[in-house]
Amino acid sequence: MRTNTTKAKLQEGGHAIGAIIGGFAPDLVELFGAMGFDFVMIDCEHGPMSLSEAEHMTRAAEAFGITPIARIPDHDDATILRFLDRGLQGIIVPHVNTREQAEGIARAARYYPQGHRGVGGGRAHDYGIGVGRDESTRHVNEQTLVVCMIEETEAVENLDDILTTPGVDVLHVAAGDLGQSMGNPGPREVRRLMGETIPRIRAGGKFAGAGGNNPGDVAGVAEFIRLGANFVTISAHGLLRLGAEGFMETLRGELGE
Repeated sequence: MRTNTTKAKLQEGGHAIGAIIGGFAPDLVELFGAMGFDFVMIDCEHGPMSLSEAEHMTRAAEAFGITPIARIPDHDDATILRFLDRGLQGIIVPHVNTREQAEGIARAARYYPQGHRGVGGGRAHDYGIGVGRDESTRHVNEQTLVVCMIEETEAVENLDDILTTPGVDVLHVAAGDLGQSMGNPGPREVRRLMGETIPRIRAGGKFAGAGGNNPGDVAGVAEFIRLGANFVTISAHGLLRLGAEGFMETLRGELGE
């Protein structure tokens, strides 16, 4: 059965970098795996992908050694079950504002005794070939990465309680909706709050995520990592746009245009 290399890297004290892919593009998953990114966020909250497409994206990740993690659309037990049964090694859950919500998510993502996830014998368990149920459920519990998004001021206000939730691995602070919940004060104020929240998460014993990053602001991403962020997401489209714009600008310069 597969090891969650992103979770292992976090546990060893490293930081993990992931590309957000919002559409059905297994080749992009493979590309970012080949480039050495740690994980891919398969965005099924804003993206149009079906469960079957998310499963194919997962297969691409497995083939190229990059951890497949899905941002799912809601907190429902059934949603969590159906995504994880596709073989995904983690879930990123949006708008987690209370300890009660975080606790429900953590329990839905794991089998007994850590939770109440329904047991199936599909690809998450290598179809039961060469492994018993007790062994496979224990392994999946250990390898699953549960990421709760801190993206509203209510979540920041409840952070101390959320930090006490067993079974939540990462609290992921994301700029876009956090800024909206602040009344859209501008990037500087949003970054200030993120910069205060990330160290609190690490001090509370959880891994800290930073999302909504500008791919062109490498220094800003590095600053979040220095503050303690060790689970960082970057838009794949943003990275591709940055490279394409750089190419066109350089070419025009070469041609004197």
